[in-house]
Amino acid sequence: MRTFLTVATGLPTILPTAALVVVVCFWLLVAAGLTSVDSFDADIDLRPWGLVGVPVAVVISTMTLLAWALSVGGNLLLALYTPSGAATGLLRLTVPVLALLVAWRLTCLFVRPLHRLFPDEPGRPELGGARDRDHADRAA
Repeated sequence: MRTFLTVATGLPTILPTAALVVVVCFWLLVAAGLTSVDSFDADIDLRPWGLVGVPVAVVISTMTLLAWALSVGGNLLLALYTPSGAATGLLRLTVPVLALLVAWRLTCLFVRPLHRLFPDEPGRPELGGARDRDHADRAA
């Protein structure tokens, strides 16, 4: 347990740990009713990242949790099974970066099925919706 806490709160994994603390605090505020899940939807466009159809808070929270788990897990494995030295130090620095890239790809996979649980964003016409039928009726 001591090794886990040292890895989770040591450099460089302190960065994903701090981000995870922010995410947990945000979800506590959501649970208390002081903010809503879609608070950041107007601020960030996730289409270029390939993460569409789910609130931004869900996407960022999922990515943060996965990046933290991969970063801490990778650095924990390095701490337990590799000798200390310059090469291990460089590996420890690259683990959070690689963890973030892997977390992004995993988040893309996890978020796609969640699109069905969330309604489309307000202001965007749905394909095949009433607005499209009205437009087709007027054109005919």
